[in-house]
Amino acid sequence: MNVDLHCHSTASDGALAPAVLVARAFEKGVRVLSLTDHDTLEGLDEARSAATALGMHLVNGVELSCTWGGATIHVLGYGFDVTAPPLVAAIASLHDGRWLRSEEISRKLALKGMPNALEGARAIQQELGDSGNAPARPHFADWMVRAGYVKDRAEAFRKWLGAGKLGDVKLHWPTLEDTVATLRASGAWVSLAHPWHYDFTRSKRRKLIGDYIQAGGHAIEVVNGHQPAEQVGSLAILAREFGLLVSAGSDFHGPGGWSEIGEYRPVPEDLPLLSGRFKHDPITATV
Repeated sequence: MNVDLHCHSTASDGALAPAVLVARAFEKGVRVLSLTDHDTLEGLDEARSAATALGMHLVNGVELSCTWGGATIHVLGYGFDVTAPPLVAAIASLHDGRWLRSEEISRKLALKGMPNALEGARAIQQELGDSGNAPARPHFADWMVRAGYVKDRAEAFRKWLGAGKLGDVKLHWPTLEDTVATLRASGAWVSLAHPWHYDFTRSKRRKLIGDYIQAGGHAIEVVNGHQPAEQVGSLAILAREFGLLVSAGSDFHGPGGWSEIGEYRPVPEDLPLLSGRFKHDPITATV
């Protein structure tokens, strides 16, 4: 039974509508799936209906943005109650913040001779699927390509939208501690997303994991798509040392990207899987 606990749909920055994503996952052999869109639960109902029709197990999922040590960190939540007041309030705040962020990206691009970026990015987002959420940086990148400002998405991120660039607008995200507390209060299992993606030293990464555990985190994502095997090995060592559960997923965003739904490097066999806990969870058992 193939499990994928990290993927994205058009509800955030993915290229496929939730139902289409679920169908693709089924075709690839996935039978337990979690849709983990950024800071939104918008796609879960559609994904659940599609999964039920195919006999798949859909685990409620989300990838929440937060801050720690001056950096933006992502935390994955699973099996939560979608109506839990702490989570509903947090998602509403993040929704508003992401619209402010998109407006600021558009304003900054306009100052560099690229007007109407928000309208353009929103149009591209709507072409992919209906969403009430703000367009994300990939939508801005695709608009820049279409408008002729850059040759491809990679150039858009390298020059304008990537880390430290003009379009890398920082939000006042909640703290790591508050985010983990919100998820725990909503009945979620919690995993730290792609710990190796953050540009940290070895000691800072260990400090992050220590603070994350102190906040109440359950697991770390030891495998994220086709990340290098040595990174998987290093994260596995940390999971063993800190006594953490582990999660894994493709981090699929769309066809032709760096990963495919249901595909990721193997998880070391001695590590305890977070997915093994879902069958004992009264929330996810009804999903």
